[in-house]
Amino acid sequence: MMKKIAILGSTGSIGKSLLDIINKDKKNFEILLLTADKNIKELSFQIKKFKVRNVIITNEIEFINFKKKFANKKVNIFNNFNSFKKIFKNKNIDYAMNAITGLDGLNPTLKIIKYTKKIAIANKESIICGWSLIKNELKKSKTEFIPIDSEHFSIWSLIEKAKDNDIEKLFITASGGPFNNYPIKKFTKITPKSALKHPNWKMGKKITIDSATMMNKVFEIIEARKIFDIEYNKLNILVHPKSYVHAIVKFKNGLTKMLIHDTNMIIPIFNSLYPNFQKTIKSDNLDFKIINNLNFNRVDIKKFPVIKILKMLPKKNSLFETVIVSANDKLVHLFLEGKINFTDISKYLLRIINNKKFKKYKRITPRNIAQIEQLSNYVSLKISSLSV
Repeated sequence: MMKKIAILGSTGSIGKSLLDIINKDKKNFEILLLTADKNIKELSFQIKKFKVRNVIITNEIEFINFKKKFANKKVNIFNNFNSFKKIFKNKNIDYAMNAITGLDGLNPTLKIIKYTKKIAIANKESIICGWSLIKNELKKSKTEFIPIDSEHFSIWSLIEKAKDNDIEKLFITASGGPFNNYPIKKFTKITPKSALKHPNWKMGKKITIDSATMMNKVFEIIEARKIFDIEYNKLNILVHPKSYVHAIVKFKNGLTKMLIHDTNMIIPIFNSLYPNFQKTIKSDNLDFKIINNLNFNRVDIKKFPVIKILKMLPKKNSLFETVIVSANDKLVHLFLEGKINFTDISKYLLRIINNKKFKKYKRITPRNIAQIEQLSNYVSLKISSLSV
């Protein structure tokens, strides 16, 4: 029987990687839905290649232009995620991927869960800001969840049925980005062009800058706390420039496990689509040169001061995480536009989250998506004026 697939954010790197995997096994898959914002050229190519009948284009102008272009084609074209109820019948998706970037990914995540048997989430912001809402929907719909970030997929693979009480320490690794060995006195001169040159991974601009500041690892620690329900004092970051080991778990029974795979997101995506060795994938041979010199180090907080945020996080799900995500998003945007310098990202971010008007959100649990979106917009406006 053909597996029915929905891909939210199909034109980004994660979405395209999933389609590359499906392309090698086309006869076993039917793609029910693809979504995009502005990359209409790539979406058009995907529709034709995979004979897709349903698409959602969230950008209003591109939606109108696309409808004209495909007016005589057998393609159902929608403009928002409320259209799920027109596209899907009950729980008829076998596998849904959320690869939409930013907080824009939270709403479709919550809406699609009831239609799919399994959801793979590559959207950090959804998990960080709305995990309590997602968790409720997963439970209510009895939908299986798989994290796609290489670190969290590795943890998920390593711990299996282990609980917080079974784990002594858990480590996620960081490449250190392009500035791991860069002189700290030159950090104020870092340009967007140099910050976008990641040594190991090909990613979008936003996440590449987050890797350069090490903010992506702060986010990944928050994700690990929420997904696996492991206390913050057990979660650690190790700088590992080769990005060969993705996670290490030390258990209380004396065992320590680590997971290794190539620096290629195809591997966690492939294993989420084909669990339990249903299919095989070609990968590089073990690199014993790297294994013999794993070169783990602690994070240099002077270079990467955003790591201080880990000491400020509340134990329970709160709206404070939305403040952090939204503030960082806006600051990265300002840096990419050349309006602030590289070190301003961490400087302003720490100033914002230490402000009384934002610290109060540590005590407030998210009730709904509207509350999260409203706070996100408020934070963004405050940073636009840099008046906090």
